This record gives sequence, C-alpha cells and structure tokens, in this order.
Amino acid sequence: MQLSYWEIKNWFSNVDYTIVGSGIVGLHCALNLRERFPKSKILVLEKGILPQGASTKNAGFACFGSLSEIIDDLKSHTEEEVIQLIQKRWEGLQLLRKRLGDNTLDFKPYGGYELFLKEDETTYTECLQKLPFINEIIKPLFKTDVFTKEVDRFNFKGIHDYSIFNPFEAQIDTGNMMQSLLKEAVSKDILILNQATVTSFADKNNSVEVVVNDFSFLTNKLLFATNGFAAQLTNNAVKPARAQVLITEPIPNLDIRGTFHLDKGYYYFRNFEDRILLGGGRNLDFEGETTTDLSQTEIIQNRLETLLKEVILPGKDFTIAHRWSGIMGVGSHKKPIVSQLSENVYCGVRLGGMGVAIGSLIGKELAELI
Repeated sequence: MQLSYWEIKNWFSNVDYTIVGSGIVGLHCALNLRERFPKSKILVLEKGILPQGASTKNAGFACFGSLSEIIDDLKSHTEEEVIQLIQKRWEGLQLLRKRLGDNTLDFKPYGGYELFLKEDETTYTECLQKLPFINEIIKPLFKTDVFTKEVDRFNFKGIHDYSIFNPFEAQIDTGNMMQSLLKEAVSKDILILNQATVTSFADKNNSVEVVVNDFSFLTNKLLFATNGFAAQLTNNAVKPARAQVLITEPIPNLDIRGTFHLDKGYYYFRNFEDRILLGGGRNLDFEGETTTDLSQTEIIQNRLETLLKEVILPGKDFTIAHRWSGIMGVGSHKKPIVSQLSENVYCGVRLGGMGVAIGSLIGKELAELI
C-alpha cells in the first residue's frame, strides 16, 4: 500500500507509543499513558473492524471467580496467589466503574449464583464443605462473608437444592462499556486504526520498527495487549481459548435476574433484559477450542441448547437470536503476564477469561512499565 505524505505525517511519524489491540487492556493502557504523558503521540492498532478477541464478545459478567473456581485454583496455585488474583480482579472492577460510571456500564448488582447439576455430587459436596474456609481467607478483602448457601428460587431443573450466592457479583452491558472506552480514547487524542494487522516487529534499541499490513513505521515504544492472540507475535505462555455464546429472543415473563455459573465456571448464563445469554462448553473439547477461529461447533452449541431446555428454561418456549464466539487468553497459571519483552517492547496478556474484571488494571500496569 502506498501511503500519502499526509498519512505518514499525521499517523505514522514521531509515534511515541504504539499499542496493539483496542480491547479493554489496550484502551486502558492508552488512557493511562495519556494521563502520564499528555503531549505524547499514542497510536492503537486493531486488526478487526471491532476489537477482535473477547472485549466486545464477552458475557458481561462483573465477577471475580465462583466458589468452585476458587477451590479449583487452590489445587494448582498457592493460597497467597489465589487471594492476590481475586484482589486484582476486584480492584480492576472498581477501576472500570470509576472510569466509565455505573450508568454507562448499565451496572446491575443482582448478585451471582453458582448452580450444581444433580450428577455433579462431588463438586457440590466439596463446595459446601469448603465454603467457610474460602470465606475466611478472602474476608480481609471484602470485610464480610462473600459466599452463602441459598435455596434455588428460580425453578431451575436438574440441579441440587442449594446454590451458592455471591452479593458482590454484577452484570454490565459489554457493548456500552467498549463503545464508551473507544469514545473516551478518541476524545483524548488517541489515534485508533482498525483492520491494521501487525505481522512483525524489530526492536532497534532506540525505537521499534513495526510492520503493519504491507508497510512499516517506527515507534518509540511498542505495547502488546492482544491476550488470546499474544503467542502469534510475542512467543509467550498464552494459549487461545475460544468461548462460544448464544442469546435468546426476549422471553415473556422471564423471572431470572443475576449472573449464574455451572460446572466450575465452564458454563455461565445471565439475563440481559428479558433474554437469556448463555456461554461456555470449552471443557467438552479443550483441544478443539484452543483456537483463534471465531466460528461455532455443533457439539458445544447442542450442549448449550440442551442446558437451556432442560435446566434453565424448562417448559418455556424460546428462540435463539444470535450465536457468536470470542477468544480468551489462558495458560498453565492464572496470573496475567505484564512484562517487558525487550528494550522497547512490552506486553499485558493472559487474562484467563476474566478480562472484564482485570482488564482495566492490567492496562494500567502495562502503561506503568514505561
């Protein structure tokens, strides 16, 4: 592509900071850099028409981990690591709310519920047994007990009598969140270019050469906020994890309000107005879902529809309105990677499916590496 003199002058000359990825992390990074360096030239490159990973595709859960997820994490992480993760997620949610405001986010503090299928006796028993212990170790963060045992009041079918309630969980409007972040970035003179795919880069010690599509330019610093796509360019310990989602048409007299977790968080659903949004099923085919392909699969979509028919909306008629997929970034450890890769290159990736919660904080931490 032949760039004009004007394009080179206004977009690709004297660039101080180039951020790859215009999702939650990338935009928070850009906004934090703007606050610290008011006169700098900041460029955000996004390979999609909209953020390509999960920022505009997630389920809109303002959560920090269900009881079974936390118990599961303690089997592969130290107690201190798990507490730090929960703290970061909680701090990230407060940062997001402070920046955009609850009205903009359509923040609804309905609380969160963890449900247990009848056949999952082991997880159900373990959660009830360990509930007091988990409450004890995270009480310093919340100043009160987080998880309580409640009788299901939503008439779900095929689940155990008790669910686990968390009053600190809420839901947001993902589209409102990202649109507002993009508007704020533009209002702060942050340049955002879409359909700009970074194919390679070279740190030249005093600057970084960035190859985009079929041309290149120089930037003083390069920051990757590409999460599930990170391994393609940065060679770090991040694997893509596809999350498949569907949403129903409006359902008359829907009496479900809240965010809900099933099967250690591998399935999740919520109401959005009078619709049910449901996602998950990655555990049915871990290998197949380790992909950056944004399509859907029959095995997972069938399972989601079965859960709707048999567990969530038994006896109710519903129609699927939309199906889509997002790409998360996961790894063997839940701790996000915020690091300097070379003299002038940095990354903030591996959000472990908790981008809404932790993305704003990781963006801030990434900016603070400069």
